[in-house]
Amino acid sequence: MPTLVRRLPPLGVALAAALVAVAVSGLVPLLGALLVALALGTVVANTPLAHARALVGHAAVTKLLLRLGVVLLGLRLPLGDVAAIGAAGVLVVVATVVLTYAATRALGTRLGLDQRLVTLLAAGFSICGAAAIAALADAVGARQKDVAHSVALVTIYGTAMIVLVPWAAAGLGLSEEQGAIWAGASIHEVAQVVAAASIIGPGAVAVATTVKLGRVALLAPTYLVAVRSVGAPASAGRVPLLPWFLVGFVLMVALRSSGL
Repeated sequence: MPTLVRRLPPLGVALAAALVAVAVSGLVPLLGALLVALALGTVVANTPLAHARALVGHAAVTKLLLRLGVVLLGLRLPLGDVAAIGAAGVLVVVATVVLTYAATRALGTRLGLDQRLVTLLAAGFSICGAAAIAALADAVGARQKDVAHSVALVTIYGTAMIVLVPWAAAGLGLSEEQGAIWAGASIHEVAQVVAAASIIGPGAVAVATTVKLGRVALLAPTYLVAVRSVGAPASAGRVPLLPWFLVGFVLMVALRSSGL
């Protein structure tokens, strides 16, 4: 109970920031709520407010909220919809995830970057942005600054792609369906995919979202690959085969897919 009481102030601050971010995003759709929240956090972190008592313990609250977000993401993933994209669509999803993850790991290693940071970036860019980063952070023993850098990069690049992907698809003469598949297979956050697909065309949102959720479905396998290839430092203790929030994610997928 004392631990819960200590976490209430930073939890309240996080909730207030989330409400502001959602409100601003509603007024300016291209500014996703995650980008607005990231900007708010950056401003606070570089002012005396960062040392306010209400923010003590924010790291633990952030970790908890991100993990709960991973669980709730499962409610957006009916497996029947993913199967409806057909064998070709599933092949696009799997190929995109595998190639993006492998290429990011290879490039990061070549540049001499820390493997924990590289793994978070690879998962974030290939799967589902901040949710994938949250899922892998503890498993690979990532530092707090690695998590912050990774979330910032997937958010900034994903936001830019909301405009760039529809523009490039139109310039290349792609059909609405082709543009939707491209958006779903390349943009990081689900909300960013919806925003980009809305620009591509009225019929693109359903296709793009389905392709994107196909990538999300590969979160658990990617976690297992990352843990095996990178591992956690000895100080992190025994890493579970599947942590509680990924188990929760799988259960929420099953619940959504059941039709209940």
